[in-house]
Amino acid sequence: MTRYEAVHAHPDGDATVARLALAASEYGYDGLVVRNHGDALPEYDADRISAEYGIDVVEGVEIRADDPGRASGFVGSHRDSRTIVALHGGTVELNRFAVEQPAVDVLAHPMVGDGDFNHVLAKAAAKNGVHVELSLARVLRADGGERVQALRDLRKLRELLADADAPFVVSADPRSHLQLRAPRELRALGDVLGFDTDAIETGLAAWGDLADRNRERGSDAFVEPGVRLDGE
Repeated sequence: MTRYEAVHAHPDGDATVARLALAASEYGYDGLVVRNHGDALPEYDADRISAEYGIDVVEGVEIRADDPGRASGFVGSHRDSRTIVALHGGTVELNRFAVEQPAVDVLAHPMVGDGDFNHVLAKAAAKNGVHVELSLARVLRADGGERVQALRDLRKLRELLADADAPFVVSADPRSHLQLRAPRELRALGDVLGFDTDAIETGLAAWGDLADRNRERGSDAFVEPGVRLDGE
């Protein structure tokens, strides 16, 4: 099973894509999804970095928008140019929009801010194949009451996704190479959270599965979404 991490690089974060790729390869990751927000996209050569550090570098984006109308426009503008399109949730309206849009790959941060998640949204995510992020960022980097709430949110979210058999991804959401955590550290955190033994591994692998699926869909083997050329 492959393992991918999804990161914010400079100028969204504090480290370049190359520095993050080096650290991720040393930690044993197979791939790195660059998920900068749409207004802070980095400049980098994914193929060169992949070749230099022996790690798959996936061009992604994490869309931020004030409302579903603007989010829809941003999804349309990025869908053809980015391998993975995530939407930054955190409000009930944006969470609902994301899980109802097959063009969105990942609903990121559904429980931050005023965000919430319920069984209706979990079922919509399962129906539309939208992966919901189990973000470990607040658990890893917050303390006190905020960390306690983050633990509760993650457990609730995991239970809802499991009940609906909805797809999910896992990320520590690092913004520098210093915030990267090895897969074994994330597995240990999953044990503390009470997750299934393979939940963390499944969530890390899902980023790579999404990249493989979308690259195939974008290849010449498909004449339109869901339709393959004869003989392929």
